[in-house]
Amino acid sequence: MLTMLAVTLFGVGAGIVIPLVTKAIIDGPVAGGQRGKLLPLALLAFGLGAVEAVLTLVRRWVQASAALGIETSMRADLYRHLQGLPVSFHDRWQSGQLLSRAISDLSVIRRFIGFGLIFLVVNLLTYITVIALLLRLDTALGLLVVAWTLPIALVSRSFARHYFAISRRVQDQQGDVATQVEEAAVGIRVVKAFGRRRLVDERFGTAARKLYGSSMDSVRLRARFWAMLDVIPNLGLGLTLLLGAAAVAHQRLSLGGLIAFLALQLQLVWPIDALGWLLAVGQEAATAAQRVYEVLDAPLEIADRPGAQPLTPSHVQGRLRFERVGFRYPGPGSRRPVLHDVRLDVEPGETVALVGATGSGKTTLVSLVPRLYDVTEGRITLDGRDLRDLELTSLRRIVAVGFEEPILFSASVRENLLLGDPGASDRRIAEALATAQAEFVFDLPWGLETRIGEQGLSLSGGQRQRLALARAVLARPQVLVLDDPLSALDVHTEALVEEALARVLAGTTGLIVVHRPSTLALADRVALLEGGAITAVGTHAELLAAVPSYRAILSQDADLAVPDSQTEAAAS
Repeated sequence: MLTMLAVTLFGVGAGIVIPLVTKAIIDGPVAGGQRGKLLPLALLAFGLGAVEAVLTLVRRWVQASAALGIETSMRADLYRHLQGLPVSFHDRWQSGQLLSRAISDLSVIRRFIGFGLIFLVVNLLTYITVIALLLRLDTALGLLVVAWTLPIALVSRSFARHYFAISRRVQDQQGDVATQVEEAAVGIRVVKAFGRRRLVDERFGTAARKLYGSSMDSVRLRARFWAMLDVIPNLGLGLTLLLGAAAVAHQRLSLGGLIAFLALQLQLVWPIDALGWLLAVGQEAATAAQRVYEVLDAPLEIADRPGAQPLTPSHVQGRLRFERVGFRYPGPGSRRPVLHDVRLDVEPGETVALVGATGSGKTTLVSLVPRLYDVTEGRITLDGRDLRDLELTSLRRIVAVGFEEPILFSASVRENLLLGDPGASDRRIAEALATAQAEFVFDLPWGLETRIGEQGLSLSGGQRQRLALARAVLARPQVLVLDDPLSALDVHTEALVEEALARVLAGTTGLIVVHRPSTLALADRVALLEGGAITAVGTHAELLAAVPSYRAILSQDADLAVPDSQTEAAAS
């Protein structure tokens, strides 16, 4: 940055000296007929012009590389922070708003830091230097030029105040449009299946028209401001020419002095014209920085405590204990706790199934084990240690999760699987695929290297679920948490997967959300979750014989109209 500033200042300085050399040529060799002195001065002017051109080239190269480096660093910091923010943060934020901050807002900040800030400093120094030279050439004309500053300052102040509000509105609406585009792309199958293209077009059109209107407000404001920046200096230039000619006529100023004065005055046109651009970019950068810091200032609510202990897989037994656990989703919209007074022990190597009506809190409960959320009451321990006292990274190496809604990435099959264990060999990958009955990947056009499209939508629901299950199995966890991992499988495939999972779970602590009675065969014990609390624990046979509500749920006679916990999470 300092190199760029120094190169810019030397280049501008060379440009400022050229009018003074012109004055020396006109008042010296030209006026006095001294041709012998004309060539050296002309060569000096040519040399200064060449130096200015070379320094401009160097400045632009250094400027661009430094600005892009700053933007890249800021984007990496923002992305890293986004990855560290809790799931509850992402529940509340639209992905399009985050995308616009990571792409367009950071580009705006880069333009200001890399270009606007440098030009602001250089133009200010140019203005001060040129004004000093003008006052030295002719004090009266110099004061006339200085007099332009007042109306320009008043117009600039009014522009800055109004442009900040418009800039914020435009950038927020750009995020809304990005969200519309992303959701339409991800949900294209739903849109086409229901024939709602026109409805989606209308919604997008409404958002796009709002953005257009705000952008035109911005354009009109800039146009008025830049018009004033053109009018004021040009009026001053005409008045200077008139008064300067009179000064030359009365021999108060030499002809060379007038030409030099006008040439220097013209060098103020760019700094004044650039003032509009600088103020616009500065206001946009201020708005963008405010939006970016809304994310960067969001606290990392789920993070390592001071003194957090690492976990070594070989030393983990896998005993899970829920001690009077309660949980309430963050935000004012969460009126009641989703979980309360949950007590459950899961012994090492034991598999416990969670059964309950929709909205009873099953998914929320298993999400607490890998600390996707933190308990708001009580605690969960692993081998007697509070999960919050363990290093988060090592905890999530110990605990693997298979979600009901499989999340896959726009990458190859292999890359999706290696999220479970980046160092897994092809043999281990094949074993995990066999366990999940996901060998279909070998029949894809490029096998494991086949790219499966955004969110894996090129695969069927059952294929996506089996691939996600293989990813969880590949991690070889000490604790395996599965949220209804077989819901999208047919009966035959489900039986095969259950048989293979039983072997995997034999040496692993397992916590499984179950909706199908057949999946209960994987569990050593069953915990019944009702209204956010565990009301019964026992074997399947024991609960079937002694707990009527358990029988009702399995026979699908239970009232399933309880509000879903995930719906409450989204609302909060």
